[in-house]
Amino acid sequence: MRSRGKMGGMAEGALELVAARFGALAEPMRLRILQALEGGEMTVTGLVGTTGAGQANVSRHLRVLMEAGMVARRREGPNAFYRISDPAIFELCELVCRRMRSEFKAAAAKFR
Repeated sequence: MRSRGKMGGMAEGALELVAARFGALAEPMRLRILQALEGGEMTVTGLVGTTGAGQANVSRHLRVLMEAGMVARRREGPNAFYRISDPAIFELCELVCRRMRSEFKAAAAKFR
């Protein structure tokens, strides 16, 4: 019997897509890039300056985020500008952060 909880009894293929989306968030540098892009479009050069990572590293992570549908690119002359294509990603991050703050607060209370 298949569960009909919050995930609606998703098929195996759909679960793999969801796992890939979460996997794209499983790297701190990708979260830094998303955080930087929250303020608006940026070039790779801008992201390098903001994150402190190398150009090749930023480009590699941007590719993963683009494949996951979280980031989009537009070209303007020789420049490529990256932006958040799925603003709901910040709702997900806020949900996780809020839960973690609650857990950390509870753990800290045990040490008082």
